[in-house]
Amino acid sequence: MNSSLSLSTSILRNTNLLKRSFSSTAINNKSWTRLIRFEGLDNKIHYGEPINVTEINTNNVKDLKAKIVEGDILTKNNEVTDKVVGVKKLLAPLEKPPTFLCIGLNYKKHAKEANREPPINPILFVKGTSAVNNPYDIVEVPKIATNNQVDYEVELCVVIGKKCKNVKKEDALKYVAGYTVGNDVSARKWQGNKLGGGQWSFSKSFDGFAPIGPQLVSPEIIPNPNTLQLKMKVNDETLQNSNTKDMIFDVPTIISFLSQGHTLEPGTVIMTGTPEGVGFTRKPPIWLLDGFKAEAYIEKIGSIKNTMKYLKE
Repeated sequence: MNSSLSLSTSILRNTNLLKRSFSSTAINNKSWTRLIRFEGLDNKIHYGEPINVTEINTNNVKDLKAKIVEGDILTKNNEVTDKVVGVKKLLAPLEKPPTFLCIGLNYKKHAKEANREPPINPILFVKGTSAVNNPYDIVEVPKIATNNQVDYEVELCVVIGKKCKNVKKEDALKYVAGYTVGNDVSARKWQGNKLGGGQWSFSKSFDGFAPIGPQLVSPEIIPNPNTLQLKMKVNDETLQNSNTKDMIFDVPTIISFLSQGHTLEPGTVIMTGTPEGVGFTRKPPIWLLDGFKAEAYIEKIGSIKNTMKYLKE
């Protein structure tokens, strides 16, 4: 081979690698842009990139197929292979997040409907890891929460892709692996001061109270997370319809704030708050009763749909 040609090829290859490694949003060389976790028709659990879909919902999930993704999906190189597997059941994009960090009262119109002043800093509460649920599974409401005051909250969820601490706002999005849809199911019985003593985390951390999905969408597709339409339907009636631009604290601000003196581990899910239209503010209130279906939707990602099941014991 011509030595000058070989040198030119080497320089070009190294330049392309540098561009990829130091792009404004990339934290690694991950190759997927949309990622699902699923049980395949081969009865095995896989990660994969869905084929021929953008947003995933109940209408197209039955025919979903995906190219298998191999490697560490968050922090190491991974590869979208040519192996295609049909989807038997769509699962939460993350099997067991290290934690759910949740922001309360983060939409201007929601603060107004709740008769609350906008907070000075993001309000943090947590949901337990066992709250994670699949995008189309049943949400079981335990007897301790079944006073017919279970509420819905559509939320944009941010998944951290790289361990970080004391992050500057201008660098925050570099640590995002992707975005997904969440429903912050809330037992108002335990959140309100009158009945439960204002226990935000307890009211929202019951097993399965954090359905997320249907896919994880990379920052390459969503470079600005504060421009997305989001909706919540209950029994096919639209009750929340807003845009993430109404957030009081935008996504970079939230990530930076949460990382101050606190290490954010890969796989951490940040639930960024819910817009106006939640059930407890309505007159009369609208609750997620036994058998009700809650469908949370976010533009460019898709929707999750869960049925409430009240447990008697």
